[in-house]
Amino acid sequence: MALSDQIETLRFQFIEELKETRSSKDLESLKVKYLGKKGPVANLMVELKTCDAGERPQLGKLINQLKEELESHCDNSLARIKSQEFEAQFAREWLDASLPGRRQNLGRTHPVTQMLQRILDILIGMGFSVQLGPDVDTDYYNFEGLNFAADHPARDMQDTFYLSPDLLLRTHTSNVQVHVMEKMAPPIRIVAPGRCFRNENISARSHVFFHQVEGVYIDQGVTFADLMATMEEFIGKLLGEKVETRFRPSYFPFVEPGLEVDVRCTRCRGQGCRICKHTGWLEILGAGMVHPNVLKNANIDPEIYTGYAWGMGIERLAINFYDIPDIRMFTENDLRFLEQFS
Repeated sequence: MALSDQIETLRFQFIEELKETRSSKDLESLKVKYLGKKGPVANLMVELKTCDAGERPQLGKLINQLKEELESHCDNSLARIKSQEFEAQFAREWLDASLPGRRQNLGRTHPVTQMLQRILDILIGMGFSVQLGPDVDTDYYNFEGLNFAADHPARDMQDTFYLSPDLLLRTHTSNVQVHVMEKMAPPIRIVAPGRCFRNENISARSHVFFHQVEGVYIDQGVTFADLMATMEEFIGKLLGEKVETRFRPSYFPFVEPGLEVDVRCTRCRGQGCRICKHTGWLEILGAGMVHPNVLKNANIDPEIYTGYAWGMGIERLAINFYDIPDIRMFTENDLRFLEQFS
């Protein structure tokens, strides 16, 4: 077939295929097919070298005209197809700009964090400084340094999450007490907030993961009366001066004597419910005078210095303060629950 006939055939084939093109992607493929480096138009330029020298100028001109014509068809068709595609997309994605926008929900502080900050604000105002400690600690700082006997049940795997024979997830923030007493000389007046972990059954009032605040005051002449006065002052500021409290003797290895502080359950108004174990009272903290052995372990002379310590669970206080029926609600991440705390 003569080269001039090939040119006309390519023009006809291109026009026919162009009529069937419906998308910009198909058009791009068609353009590459005909005008690409290995396409038929490029092959015409190769065949041109085999033609008679006298015919080459005219045939070369025809090939260039074909190339320009095909490129023009592609450009015009692309503009038309792009416009159609844009109109179709606009029809699919159309929206009424006069409608109000979507509401942007603002983040809120978690109720446990709110309760913790409220506690810290009160204690800082009472002269305590905040100290932090590690969530993962050794057996010594979590138990031995706090006068826990080697056979104490709290050391058992049923009560504690051990990572190795000597490394564990702390069961209370009291480990901070030992760290601070080793590094600081009395007077020491600190509170230690943080996360704690205990291998317990999850129920309406207990969880394996919770938050605690530990308070310690060590100085010369600190008495049990100072502890009672501090507890009364703190609870009054936290829960209100009219809250009914109850102090009970109790045992903790790191204090002597020890006590537990209860408040009248606000959930049932003292009538008894599952939160207060049907006693009408809710335990909020344990306290006592720092045991002499704990002072000795930190190289503090118990003949010169005395002190008191206490610890409280943040979730337990939040349950009482916000009148929440189940401690598990704090960790379920239900927005219907969390959005109530602005």
